[in-house]
Amino acid sequence: MVDAMLFEQRLWAGLADGSVTVTFRRWKRPRARAGGRHRTPAGCWPSTPWPRSTRPSSARTTRAAGFASLADLLRQLERHGDGPVYRVDFHHAGADPREALRQDAALPEEELARLRARLDRLDLAARDGPWTVAALRLIADRPGVRAGDLAEAAGRERLAFKTDVRKLKELGLTESLEVGYRLSPRGRALLERLG
Repeated sequence: MVDAMLFEQRLWAGLADGSVTVTFRRWKRPRARAGGRHRTPAGCWPSTPWPRSTRPSSARTTRAAGFASLADLLRQLERHGDGPVYRVDFHHAGADPREALRQDAALPEEELARLRARLDRLDLAARDGPWTVAALRLIADRPGVRAGDLAEAAGRERLAFKTDVRKLKELGLTESLEVGYRLSPRGRALLERLG
């Protein structure tokens, strides 16, 4: 299974070049699994979590976590409240498979039927009724617009809207921008086929 692991944008280059290979997270209980794969903006990373709570202590580990000093790292952790701190080591394991999927605009009938069925299931599961095609059209009409503004235009709560857009992203239909979203080539091809 592949999980998303969020990293500050300032760490993305270090993730990509391999200089950031460890993270410390303040969790109530460990959330990373040994051998689990996590998606980051720099690709997929298998992880090796430490089985117990630990504190960062060395300059080498601090640098590997992307911080200039231990004090900076500890300040970052303090911003996330109290509780145990867990260490997760990782290494690069290839590109995010959604990247290739987003670029694949070929939608033969079988794939189109599969995508339509998936969108129908998402719509049926929604408390507020169908939303998938409306969200795709909204993003197509307003690329690069803040999620809060898109949610307001759709008459939806921002966090729920963002969660739903992530579901479309998993299908390779949307891409996150620094601000807002846009349709991927696959998403544009799907909208064209849906009419």
